[in-house]
Amino acid sequence: MSGADRVDGVDGPGDARGSRDAHGSGDARDPDDRHLPARVRRDIWVLGAAVGVFGASFGVLATTAGLTVAQACVMSVLVFTGASQFAVVGVLEAGGSLGSAFGSALLLAARNAAYGVAMAPTLSRLSLGRRLLAAQIVIDETTALAMAQPGRTAREQAFWTTGLAVFVCWNIGTVLGAVAGDAIGDPEALGLDAAFPAGFVALAVPHLGSRQGKVAAVCGAVIALVLIPLAPAGVPIVAAALGVVPAVLFGGTPDAGGDTRASRDGEPGDAEAAGGPGTDAGGNGR
Repeated sequence: MSGADRVDGVDGPGDARGSRDAHGSGDARDPDDRHLPARVRRDIWVLGAAVGVFGASFGVLATTAGLTVAQACVMSVLVFTGASQFAVVGVLEAGGSLGSAFGSALLLAARNAAYGVAMAPTLSRLSLGRRLLAAQIVIDETTALAMAQPGRTAREQAFWTTGLAVFVCWNIGTVLGAVAGDAIGDPEALGLDAAFPAGFVALAVPHLGSRQGKVAAVCGAVIALVLIPLAPAGVPIVAAALGVVPAVLFGGTPDAGGDTRASRDGEPGDAEAAGGPGTDAGGNGR
């Protein structure tokens, strides 16, 4: 094929290939239409299994604090937010009242409202019934995994997959822990108390790659450290969510010039896949 054939882009076989590259490959699709990769689905279920182990420790602590097996299981199904559940059983075990226990739980659960705001654009196209169902699984893990995805479809799939994995594993863990009781032993002695903070670290790390993530992390940490000696337990954690405000105002905005993630992975981004700068008329990359 002559150079003229390539430049004109009319009849050469390279044009068909270029057309396939530009319009038929997964890389050329709108990022919002890309599906969740299989490896991410696998990682989500690994995370769910880890959460399930910690759910077993909740089951043990709940029955130790005086809850029945049924009460512990119902709490995991209906409340379904680990920090709040541990706050309840912690207060009850220390001899506190139900009012104090529920107050602590609601204070810790307040951060989920911020997660709901973050997920609203992704879930807004769902029916009212599905959005009500989604509200039950708006937690740390589902929000973090969803927001780490590059497109709307992948975010929505990550949200539901993570919600299913964590909900199933957390509740199975609760049942096993509540039934087994003392046979499992002291969760702290087994190191299970470290699973929850380790999970938070694993969820936060992917977001630190962006400028907004770094600004939010630094500001949130500063807010929490300042409030720890001044505010009641639980308040610094909730207040740390305010670190998102300076991140939005001063952290810059995501790139609008195509799918930079694909380019970093060594695959053509949206501009190149569509025959933009960096490709010749036959669709061949540089």
